[in-house]
Amino acid sequence: MIENIEVFTQNSIRIKKGNRTIYIDPFQMKEEPHDADYILITHDHYDHFSLEDIGKAANNETVLIVPEKMEEKAQEASGLVKCIVTVKPGVCREVEGLEFETVPAYNTLKPFHPKSAGWVGYILQIGGKRIYISGDTDATEEAKAVQCNIALIPIGGTYTMAAKEAAELVNSIQPDVVIPTHYGSIVGKPSDGEKFAEYVKGRTRVEFKIRF
Repeated sequence: MIENIEVFTQNSIRIKKGNRTIYIDPFQMKEEPHDADYILITHDHYDHFSLEDIGKAANNETVLIVPEKMEEKAQEASGLVKCIVTVKPGVCREVEGLEFETVPAYNTLKPFHPKSAGWVGYILQIGGKRIYISGDTDATEEAKAVQCNIALIPIGGTYTMAAKEAAELVNSIQPDVVIPTHYGSIVGKPSDGEKFAEYVKGRTRVEFKIRF
């Protein structure tokens, strides 16, 4: 499954399974593949909800999934996709064959991602694996309760967890594999990945996927 996961800038992720292609927060895409079956958005910041990049990934059969409180803003993308589906934090859903759960994503002390905004991370169920894409979050109680096989976690600091805090979350939930995201461009240094890996303990394997 790991070989089917790509990480681009920030939290821009592509997952392929069989003939299905899933994007999360497409951003600064260099190509225009128009191959998305699903595009999932974690929140409305410009580096996560980019109309330009949704347009590069989407086609007329793409399902766009966004947090409920983004419903009005997401209409800006209505001409780029087949339909828009809204979700609340903390629910289990099945949308056109894609099974997932949403996890609240927010800062506990910082002001950038308030809990009241209703933003989300996603746990995708793909190929018998639970893949957690946390979005921009701190090590919240909800994040610490996640059970997953693969976790994609931000480590860049400033707006999200920094390397040590992110590793502490990983050490708590103990996925089989963790892939660090959201560093080395707008926030964080490329070397943060190695720092993060040093803090990760136990059975979890760190995989570097991000493209700088």
